[in-house]
Amino acid sequence: MSSRPRPRRAVDLRERVKARIQQRSDRYRPKRPRGDDELLTPPANVWQGHSVELVIPAIAAWLAALLLIGLPAWASFLTAGIFVLIALSRKRILVAVAIAGCAVSVVVGLKVHGVTSGPLAEMAKRNATVSAELVVSADPRVKGELVFVEARIIAVNQLRLDAPVLVFARGDTWPTLLPSHHVKVSGRLGVAEPGELLAAVFMARGDPVVLTPPSTSHGMAGAIRSGLREASSVLAPAERGLLPGLVVGDVTNLSEDVKADFKTAGLSHLTAVSGANLAIIGGAVLLLGRLVGLTLVWRAVLVVVAMVAFAFVARFSPSVLRALVMGTVAALALGAGRQKDGVSALSVAVLLLLLFNPGLAREFGFALSVSATAGIILLAPYWRDRMATRMPLWCAEAIAVPAAAQVAVTPILVLMSGEIGLVAIPANLLAGPAVAPATIIGFLAAVTAPISMDVAQLVTRPAGLAVGWIILVADRAADVPAATIGWPGGLLGVALLVPLGIALWHRGARRVSLAVAGGVLVATLVAGPVVSGWPPSGWFMVMCDVGQGDAIVLHAGEGKGVVVDTGPEPDLVDACLDRLDVDAVPLLVLTHPHADHTGGLTGVLRDRPVGAVVVSPKRVVSPELAARRIPEWVVTPGTTWRFGDLVLTVVAPAPDAPSKGAGEGSVLNNASVVLHAKWPGTSALLAGDLETEAESALVRTLPQADILKVPHHGSARQDPAFLAAARSRLALISVGAGNDYGHPADSTLATLTMLGARIHRTDVQGDIAVVAREGVLAVVARGP
Repeated sequence: MSSRPRPRRAVDLRERVKARIQQRSDRYRPKRPRGDDELLTPPANVWQGHSVELVIPAIAAWLAALLLIGLPAWASFLTAGIFVLIALSRKRILVAVAIAGCAVSVVVGLKVHGVTSGPLAEMAKRNATVSAELVVSADPRVKGELVFVEARIIAVNQLRLDAPVLVFARGDTWPTLLPSHHVKVSGRLGVAEPGELLAAVFMARGDPVVLTPPSTSHGMAGAIRSGLREASSVLAPAERGLLPGLVVGDVTNLSEDVKADFKTAGLSHLTAVSGANLAIIGGAVLLLGRLVGLTLVWRAVLVVVAMVAFAFVARFSPSVLRALVMGTVAALALGAGRQKDGVSALSVAVLLLLLFNPGLAREFGFALSVSATAGIILLAPYWRDRMATRMPLWCAEAIAVPAAAQVAVTPILVLMSGEIGLVAIPANLLAGPAVAPATIIGFLAAVTAPISMDVAQLVTRPAGLAVGWIILVADRAADVPAATIGWPGGLLGVALLVPLGIALWHRGARRVSLAVAGGVLVATLVAGPVVSGWPPSGWFMVMCDVGQGDAIVLHAGEGKGVVVDTGPEPDLVDACLDRLDVDAVPLLVLTHPHADHTGGLTGVLRDRPVGAVVVSPKRVVSPELAARRIPEWVVTPGTTWRFGDLVLTVVAPAPDAPSKGAGEGSVLNNASVVLHAKWPGTSALLAGDLETEAESALVRTLPQADILKVPHHGSARQDPAFLAAARSRLALISVGAGNDYGHPADSTLATLTMLGARIHRTDVQGDIAVVAREGVLAVVARGP
């Protein structure tokens, strides 16, 4: 007699009862304390299944885009074919890698072909002067007197096309443009930097003529951003500049001093909208949806809508795009009732963004954003669990999250700047609690401003308290001795971080690794300054390494220096003056109004009194100088000043000198202020960016000098007679490493060598100091 099978419902009920009993038994069973290895090792499911099947393809796609963007289009299509062959292996992970790599390779190939072929690329090679119609793609960025605008050219000389360009412009109208603005302007085309997905660069002449206003959506976003700036005007100057940056990434009014403090304290990420902002907005909306009783699906939809709207107002920067895609993936997982997998979400975000814009693969901002997120996902939970055995859970999490993010981005920061921030983790820990209330209240003020400015300003005031706390933390952290320490840059510096990484992950090698890392740290903090001995004693002239630009400091007494040009970036010249202990600038000379000579102006003005500024007859009025009531002088040849042992004399130009040059840029270069500096026993000729026309005119009256600041970064446009007339023993060239201008030119180097001058370059030697030792001129280089 066969037995009847039990009903399925009875079997399910028995299994559920057994599971409930087992859960209760586990709940009261003593838990085994977790050891170090268990805490520091990621759980198996992080690197299994879907996670690894997405991480490895994302990395492969990133590497493919990184390498292929700088190559011809055919290299991308060839790589896509190789990935197709890899897919034939039929191994699951290789097929995933091949699909991702092939897709990104094809996208890169199409984009590279699009920007390197066609009529616009040919015009750029000829440096053609054209009349163009542009559609603005992103908010203009202002650096000194120069405005950078990402745009698409849709017409050139009545020829219809569509190609991305980067616009270099001057004037008050350009910074007011919004994305989708349609304008018309004349200018000159130039070849874009290799590796950039641009068809050309466009040097605009004059103000643009607006053909059509921005779209309604961009106009609304612009109104919200400008409304927040206006609502913040009731706050103190530092707070009114930071709040829009903290909320929507608008740093228009953020002072250079606050920027410098944030950079030193490791808080710069707060002024770039990122995942933290979207998480705050998404969390607030999620909580609101729960309070009003929305279902899980509708809450997820509401979160996605809120994040997209916020990202639109904040603009789609690399960090915003990454966070938006990742947040959308997480929200969809939430709405579907699936467990959120941070590693998978991050991998999907990277893949989708590289397909949308492969140029992100070469942006440090994107790399920093992805690395910080990966550190928070992979490191923070385990560090939090480890610390939670000795402190409250909320405290452990508050420490673990910024620590994990900082550790993850450190290799990239070292690769970028050769520095390690020692105060970044405590500064982020202290500033963190104020970020969420400042962001939420600030965003409420932003959306209220177009409706009622009075209400918006009232709402802004409590946000000012939170922002004031963040500024205070940054200021105090930046003042800490050795807040940042020098570290070898490039791949060498990253390699020296390996012992630290081993110490964090491998228990057995921890003591040895920490000892090695401690030795490197001590050597950096103690032995480094002793060995380098910078600045050298007895220096009287230093050419600062500011990249592709000029910045020269002439010793003018204890703690004083005459500064000739400021380089392109405020932080670079500020750091050089700090290294030289220059606290006051009795005279600042801006040889001519090009950004690589004037862009760092605010860095010189940072916490230093400036007596007066000498400018070129072709000057552009500086709002920074006007705001500080610093006089601007246009001087004539023969004007002389004395600062201790230094005697400074103007050689050129005459205010009424005729404009000469091969183009607009050359006219400004030839109007450079030329100086003759003299100390007891030696002298220097500082020739700005003179080119052949102005040099030829000065040959007969040129004073001799032991030291020549080679004009125009050693370009090929030099008059050999001018170089010979100076009769200089030292030739100093301020030039950026790997610049696209071909500076210094081989012909100029050959001429200087033939004349018997010793050549020294900032791209090879870093800061260059000239000293006199026992009557002999000597050059001491700090190192690049």
